[in-house]
Amino acid sequence: MSAPLDLPKWADTVLVPAISVVAAFLVAGLVVVAIGENPLTATRWLLQGSLGTGEGLGFTLFYMTDFIFVGLAVAVAYHAGLFNIGGEGQATLAGLGIALVLNNLTFLPGFLLIPLGILGAAAFGAAWAAIPGYLQAKRGSHIVITTIMFNWLASVLIVYLLVNVLREPQSMNPETRAFPEQSYIPFMHEVFAAFGIEVPASQLNLTLVLALAAAYCVWLLIYRSRLGYAIRVVGSNPTAAVYAGISPARITVIAMVLSGALAGGLAVNELMGYQHRLLLEFTSGYGFVGIAVALMGRAHPVGIILASLLFGILYQGGAELAFEQPAITRDMVVVIGGIIILFAGALDGLFRRAVAHVLTRQKLARV
Repeated sequence: MSAPLDLPKWADTVLVPAISVVAAFLVAGLVVVAIGENPLTATRWLLQGSLGTGEGLGFTLFYMTDFIFVGLAVAVAYHAGLFNIGGEGQATLAGLGIALVLNNLTFLPGFLLIPLGILGAAAFGAAWAAIPGYLQAKRGSHIVITTIMFNWLASVLIVYLLVNVLREPQSMNPETRAFPEQSYIPFMHEVFAAFGIEVPASQLNLTLVLALAAAYCVWLLIYRSRLGYAIRVVGSNPTAAVYAGISPARITVIAMVLSGALAGGLAVNELMGYQHRLLLEFTSGYGFVGIAVALMGRAHPVGIILASLLFGILYQGGAELAFEQPAITRDMVVVIGGIIILFAGALDGLFRRAVAHVLTRQKLARV
């Protein structure tokens, strides 16, 4: 067995993922060439559509907000040695929590209703994640299996509730009535307009600020708190954690509760910030993208923010690319994302060894 690779934090968090992304785009370029298109032109449209205009940048940052929340959710569980695949279900239940709070407390002013909606999302997401956490801690049920099952349970539950319980009687669409206006999280273009700054309208809203604050809080939790230390010890060596007086079962449940609460941020961004009602499939598969985001970002908040930006560029720029170059469909953009995940995950060790070799040679050269 080879010795573990000891890389500096900056190299592990930034350099190795960056090399993986570059290699992935080179391979994706070969795929584009194989279908008879120019990869440089495709890259130009990808970046132009996602970063080249104010509207495109707004949509990119909107997607980035979703990915930050679900990436952080996966990361917190990952540090505890858990692979939480249930972000989709947890965000779905968080959406239910938002709808129940906002549509039953319509008499409250916005400065109370918005925080209560956010807390409702966190509470329902945390509660939904706590059950697989408890089953793992107390019954030995594997967290991957239970979270996958709970994704399906959440999907079935929300369909039943929207069709039979929460749907407006006058509407044929499986969705709730619109949330009260005072519960809407302001759009960024509206916030800038209040200060006399005109920016193009987009879905981007102030939830982005909440996502960045959540990333900072997760950094403080994991790397600057006793609880975070306990989470990392359990994730690294549960047996050693027991000898240190740390309960792996307790930490497992706590980590999953925190993970589910963070996944609820996706519902806040989509429902309180944009859709303004609970509807089917508002998560759009973003919970699964969060797994790739967390892996690419090395489960570190800074890396997760950067990886979220990359996937935001792919989502928004991919739509522009498919429009300008019809031969490159949205499915091709999904393939590019898959190649990035492949290089960032399965081939990660290859790039880590190469970087470690180069850095070791540089260190020896200085000596």
